[in-house]
Amino acid sequence: MRVWQSLGRVPADLGRTVVTIGNFDGVHAGHRELLQRVAERARQLGAASVAMTFDPHPALLHRPQEAPAQLTGLADKLTLMGQTGLDAVLVVAYTTDFAAQSPEQFVRRYLVDALHPVEVVVGEDFRFGAGNAGDRTLMTQLGERYGFDVVVLEDMLAPLTDRRWSSTWARDLLEAGDVTALAGLLGRPHFMRGAVVHGEARGRELGFPTANLDPASSGAVPADGVYAGWLTRADGTRLPAAVSVGTNPTFDGEVRQVEAHVIGRDDLELYGEEVVVEFVHLLRPTLRFTGVDELVEQMHADCAEALAVLGQC
Repeated sequence: MRVWQSLGRVPADLGRTVVTIGNFDGVHAGHRELLQRVAERARQLGAASVAMTFDPHPALLHRPQEAPAQLTGLADKLTLMGQTGLDAVLVVAYTTDFAAQSPEQFVRRYLVDALHPVEVVVGEDFRFGAGNAGDRTLMTQLGERYGFDVVVLEDMLAPLTDRRWSSTWARDLLEAGDVTALAGLLGRPHFMRGAVVHGEARGRELGFPTANLDPASSGAVPADGVYAGWLTRADGTRLPAAVSVGTNPTFDGEVRQVEAHVIGRDDLELYGEEVVVEFVHLLRPTLRFTGVDELVEQMHADCAEALAVLGQC
């Protein structure tokens, strides 16, 4: 899959395309179904399949204090989008100038002049242009004017529910710590990616060394608690882990941290290495223990339960 990081990178000889537009945060199962449909439709028409997405998320510009945590970083989002069969993704820098365009200016500059769509696929609640003035009806009218068809997809509902796939739903599950249900929505375990940084080394002192993720790591942080999960190293090695999210209340901690203990391994040197931490199942909430002995006993129990959950017993 080709990635164009700006409009100027789109080839002048691109040819006809089928285009869809969205944030695609998390690239959940609904997103994947949509993108796969676009890729298949493009093949039927002998065109290239292109998704347009935005960086940063528009909410960070319009309402920064309320902007939702992003489920995936841009690099991981693009990787996941590439697994759907798309030919290309155009990453648009979401700036004040971009947001100020009228709906027709957006369509002419980004679609007609650059991507040459034969078909544009949008959702029922699609909005575009300054002040979200454009909707699916206007996009259809502009398509008639500029020579492309518009396909409006009905909301796609998750199996056995009356709820549509959405990144908001994914964030709700993440905030509740229900990473098991979240994996069903995403079609994969939720994960974070980041460098391992030095912490307080308290876990090592207790016999449970942890890989502390850099606070700047990509991927939204789930609810406080202890999770069964996986840590994947830069070389692709995937290791079972017990992952703690929280402030370490037993030691009166104040800084929220994500720490992954690779179960049964105290020989790993991970500082500075970029790792991926997957969250598979919430084992328990964060607790304050009366002392170190009680904490260590519980950590042994957590590791045993994590191994059972992960099928590593």
